[in-house]
Amino acid sequence: MHFDDPDEGEEDGPQRPSKTALKKAAHDLQALGDALAALPVDRLAALPMEDSLRSALEELRRTKSHEGRRRQRQFVGKLMRTQDVEPLAQAVAEAHLGSARETLRLHQTEALRASLVADDAALTAFMAQHPEVDAQQLRSLIRAARKEAALPPEQRHGRAWRELFQFIKPFVAADQP
Repeated sequence: MHFDDPDEGEEDGPQRPSKTALKKAAHDLQALGDALAALPVDRLAALPMEDSLRSALEELRRTKSHEGRRRQRQFVGKLMRTQDVEPLAQAVAEAHLGSARETLRLHQTEALRASLVADDAALTAFMAQHPEVDAQQLRSLIRAARKEAALPPEQRHGRAWRELFQFIKPFVAADQP
């Protein structure tokens, strides 16, 4: 009995992608289309793409019904097959990265504010790092925030916390690259 070699008869050229790989690529393009449709209008207008894709993305934004959105997503995915998707994907990544950076900056500002109110050593370190800061105003804001923190929760207004946050926010932003 003779078994045939399974590779026998196949050409040495490139094989077609599997059906699963094709479906995954189509779903990836649809997801990219969704992310592009979620971008602000001015950012979307600046991206290099064909007018047909741009109008299809605008239509995707306007479509409200589930079935209509599903069909429009498929159409956007089909149009994106002929596009260079690298700059489009990069624009989506930059949009997400920008919001992540801003969130990180806000968290760092909140942590700095909490440490300034909790410890005088943090104030000394902040003043050493930022000699241009108005020390008198900063100390006044910290004092007001400490007084406010000592009040019962129902009597707190949060004004001193907000003012201190707004005062140190530009310094944290300047420290970021």
